[in-house]
Amino acid sequence: MSDDDRAAEIMAAWRRERPDLDPSSIGVVTRIWHLAKVFGDERRRLLASAGIEPSLMDLLGALRRGGEPYAMTTRELAEREAVTAAAISQRLTRAERKGWVSREPGGGRRVVVRLTDAGREVVDRTAGAIFDHEDGLLATLSDENRANLAGLLRELCLDLAGDVPVGHVGS
Repeated sequence: MSDDDRAAEIMAAWRRERPDLDPSSIGVVTRIWHLAKVFGDERRRLLASAGIEPSLMDLLGALRRGGEPYAMTTRELAEREAVTAAAISQRLTRAERKGWVSREPGGGRRVVVRLTDAGREVVDRTAGAIFDHEDGLLATLSDENRANLAGLLRELCLDLAGDVPVGHVGS
C-alpha cells in the first residue's frame, strides 16, 4: 500500500476495525472526491492566472460552444448553466463591463446575449490553455485508459444524475 494512497489506508482501517462492513466504495468515491478537488483547484488557478472567473468562463464557453452567431437568450443561458436568471444577469453585467458580451433586444421581453470578438478571443485562448493543462494532468493515462475511464465515469454520472447539468465542484 502506497503512503500516498489515503483511500487505501482508510479502507484498510475500516476493514481492520469493522470487518463486518464493506468499505470498497471508498476506493472509488474518495478518489473521485480527491481528484475533483485537485482538478478544481488546478482549473481555478489557471483561470485566476488568466484573469477570468470560473462563472464567466462558463458563460463565455456556453456562447462559444453554441456556434455561430454565438448568441443565446438570457433564459437559454440560465438553463444551460443551471443557474437562476439573477445569477446570469450578474455574470452578464461583469462580462459586459469587460467587453466580452453585448445584450440586445430579442423581441418581446427576451434579451439576446452575443459574444463579442474580444470575448471570443478570451474564451478561445483560455479554453486552449485549459485543455493543454488538463491533458498534462492526465498524461500518465494511456489513450485507451482515458477512454475507458471516461466511459465508466459517464455511465456513473448518467445513472446517478440523469441529465442534471453539472456545476462547479462544491457548489
